[in-house]
Amino acid sequence: MDQRTLLITLTGPDRPGVTSRLFSVLSGFPVTVADIEQVVIRGRLTLGVLVAYSGGPSTGTGGTIGALWTAAERVAEDLGMEIDLATGSMTKEKRRRGRLSVSVLGAALPPAAIGGIAGRIAAAGANIDRIERLAQWPVTCIELSVSGADPDALRVELAAEAAAQQVDVAVQRSGLSRRAKRLIVMDVDSTLIQGEVIELLAAHAGCLDEVAKVTEEAMRGELDFAESLRRRVKLLAGLPEETFRKVRDEVVLTPGARTLVRTLKRLDYKFAIVSGGFTQITDALVHDLGIDYSAANTLEVVDGKLTGGVVGEIVDRPGKARALERFAREAMVPISQTVAIGDGANDLDMIAAAGLGVAFNAKPVVRQAADTAVNTPYLDSILYLLGISRDEIEAADAEDQTPA
Repeated sequence: MDQRTLLITLTGPDRPGVTSRLFSVLSGFPVTVADIEQVVIRGRLTLGVLVAYSGGPSTGTGGTIGALWTAAERVAEDLGMEIDLATGSMTKEKRRRGRLSVSVLGAALPPAAIGGIAGRIAAAGANIDRIERLAQWPVTCIELSVSGADPDALRVELAAEAAAQQVDVAVQRSGLSRRAKRLIVMDVDSTLIQGEVIELLAAHAGCLDEVAKVTEEAMRGELDFAESLRRRVKLLAGLPEETFRKVRDEVVLTPGARTLVRTLKRLDYKFAIVSGGFTQITDALVHDLGIDYSAANTLEVVDGKLTGGVVGEIVDRPGKARALERFAREAMVPISQTVAIGDGANDLDMIAAAGLGVAFNAKPVVRQAADTAVNTPYLDSILYLLGISRDEIEAADAEDQTPA
């Protein structure tokens, strides 16, 4: 006999017992469960159940499917819900190529943004299989499961739409690789922390304007980082070593930084920082946040004062990429499972080398080169790109009694 299906869709106010009530009725009929999906939005439930049975369009083994139809309608009436029923043939769902996760982030998501992104997906010949919300505050994140698309081509299309709609979009391959253990490697200045450490030091040395000008040139990629660092550090000559303590107290973490690190550590991710800044400051961050690996420059100090020089090899643009590769080996994580996060030209090689490169509130040259750009002020928004929802974060914090 041919296998037939009946799709039952219940819609109405969510309440305990809806699912059990429907399945208690279904248990009295010779059917098997082929698929179930349920979603609740603002207290309104949509429950879809696909059952399979043997027989013709209107009759099933051991009795008529019409009786099941009537019984399901009675359940809906008793519960004060709407019901839709549709029969069909049982066909094996073909696995579509190119299963992707598309994350859409914004302080607010206007309908035009979702419409534009959905339109681009459709124009690429792809299909949206599932949509769910990962976060509602402090930013909104919607994740779309997409099939039938080439990831590189779709990424280009959605990047253009994201820019037009002023939202952030990330396109990643779905599957086991997205859930595997990862290494997160992050820039420090203007990424993990707000502002630039060298400018905090320069403020104490009375040369802030001169240093800030050189910093901006380097961030835009207009000046070689190593040369820019030497020029700026030279201006700090004579600064007392005790200034490091003052600057450590002045450092302010980017909003969401602690949540990002705490959540990833719970999931056994490894976390690293790679900085063109200075170990005299980054070492304190490593201790405070429980970071696994770090690399940064070291300012030379003689007789309690900065000499205006740097000790050892400078951690520059290629140096950051080498550090990422070294940390990946030590953590035994393949490069494909690394995530690099940065904002300036000095981060470009690291972002290009990583499995996922994220430009965080970055310069245009970095946004163009990265796999995705995040332009919200909240660093923990990156968790949504990894498929971690705000509800999961809050539940874990509540269980550990961690302050929000």
